[in-house]
Amino acid sequence: MLTLFESLPLLGRVVVSQIIWLFLFTALFVPLERLAGVHRQPTRRPQMLVDLGYFFLSGLIPVFVLSFPLGAITALSRQALPESYHLWITGLPVAIQVGLAILIGEFGFYWGHRIMHQVPWLWRFHAIHHEPVRMDWLVNTRTHPVDLVFTRMFGLSLVYIAGLGTPGSGSGSIIPLIVLLVGTFWGFFIHSNLNVRLGLLEHVLSSPRFHHWHHSRVDHVNRNYASTLPIYDRLFGTHHLPRQWPPSYGIAPENRPEVLIAAQYGEADETPPAPARDATSAQEGSRASNTSNSCAIDPSTSMS
Repeated sequence: MLTLFESLPLLGRVVVSQIIWLFLFTALFVPLERLAGVHRQPTRRPQMLVDLGYFFLSGLIPVFVLSFPLGAITALSRQALPESYHLWITGLPVAIQVGLAILIGEFGFYWGHRIMHQVPWLWRFHAIHHEPVRMDWLVNTRTHPVDLVFTRMFGLSLVYIAGLGTPGSGSGSIIPLIVLLVGTFWGFFIHSNLNVRLGLLEHVLSSPRFHHWHHSRVDHVNRNYASTLPIYDRLFGTHHLPRQWPPSYGIAPENRPEVLIAAQYGEADETPPAPARDATSAQEGSRASNTSNSCAIDPSTSMS
């Protein structure tokens, strides 16, 4: 069986791998969501087939799109940093390399994700991820290709610049591969409809409740950008984790991409540009615009 798999072309191996992962995630999360769901909801829902399409697309993009730019970044890093540094990094125990890679990569993922929310023309791509009005594990796959490439480049570029792996296959790719596998599994977990609390671990690891607040429709939007390590939300002022779950999910009308883009560009000739603001304060300003006739230009939303 393994020989048959290795004989397939690259595209075939990727598709087969995605089918196996889909089977495993379905077998794991569907029963758990039925047994310990936050909300009682059917497994089948509108646009499920669309999300399955995104699931397979998300497996193809890293292989066929990200390999070249990440390879170029790795080559430049090799030239810029002394050989002694790379020998020191590769000499570290694998567990320490993985820990460093997750810590460094999550910093990049955090800011890539946050920028997708703050820049209106990028938000139009990321908004696809925030459109669902209910949460389950499959929502994690609902990612536009531009969104996926942008956020992964932010995170993985830092990992490769730090000398923690090389793109493609081979022994040098194991550290970034582990980072992606951990991030992928955790992404499905935090989007799932699971009433799971991690106790004291929620100070260092994101949970479903933590990320569900990131998908909140109207209450405390533009919070909790980290996919794995909420320490970055604490450091940069975007952390929000009350005991209750958000009252609703999705995108409020005033935060639709077309509304925010029109507010930024369409009225530029009539209204002087507003000063740059924090994502959360800008979002609150957007909600206040219903009474003050001013338009906030910072979007709300949702990966991973």
